[in-house]
Amino acid sequence: MASMAVQLLGFFLGLLGFVGTVVATVLPHWRSTAYVGSNIITATAYMKGLWMECVWHSTGIYQCELYRSLLALPQDLQAARALMVLSSVTSVLASLVSVMGMKCTRFARYSVIKSALVLSGGVCFICAGLLCLITVSWTTNNVILDFYDPFLPSGMKYEIGLAVYLGFASSFLSLSGGMVLCWSSSSNRSQRPLLMQRSPPLPAPPAFNPSYPPAPPYKPPEALRDNRAPSLCSLASSGYRLHNYV
Repeated sequence: MASMAVQLLGFFLGLLGFVGTVVATVLPHWRSTAYVGSNIITATAYMKGLWMECVWHSTGIYQCELYRSLLALPQDLQAARALMVLSSVTSVLASLVSVMGMKCTRFARYSVIKSALVLSGGVCFICAGLLCLITVSWTTNNVILDFYDPFLPSGMKYEIGLAVYLGFASSFLSLSGGMVLCWSSSSNRSQRPLLMQRSPPLPAPPAFNPSYPPAPPYKPPEALRDNRAPSLCSLASSGYRLHNYV
């Protein structure tokens, strides 16, 4: 029961990380306008994401526009898109494999492949968390470098958006879930040899003896010993002899 609870904990942590990764990928709040220097106008705010660019007005109206050209985007934005999509796909694969390998499911019950599936799901969750962590770390580094660039105008400087912080949290959840699943799989493998040693040995099967005692000789019954049909060539048949008819 304890191992099953640990597996469920790791799975739900990884699942929360997957949901957070998808939400962070879709949201446009990766970069928000920085109000520094003479840029103190708060009537509008600009936000940039992986797929769209939005403008927020003080009246509460959002205006978003999708990026029309893929090749016209910066290389860091293209790489961030690819890494976040790959992280989401890896999380989906990790969820499916983990569900099949957990003890609470009926797939391959009482089979050795269960622990291997749980370990594979944990490794996939760890890979998904690392991909998301690399993306948000790279974006954070670019935003900080542009913010402290003295040659960049104040109107083109951005701050770290909420989607980046959500990406950090999601990556840590995915990493935690993957490590918990891997630990539960290793603990199950370490307990299996102990259970096999404590089980009583099975009795040895009886030895196969190919030699059998010889069959007894056949002895016909006494009543059938002289029970033979009379023959024409016999010396006597029903009290008559052959030379009486010659």
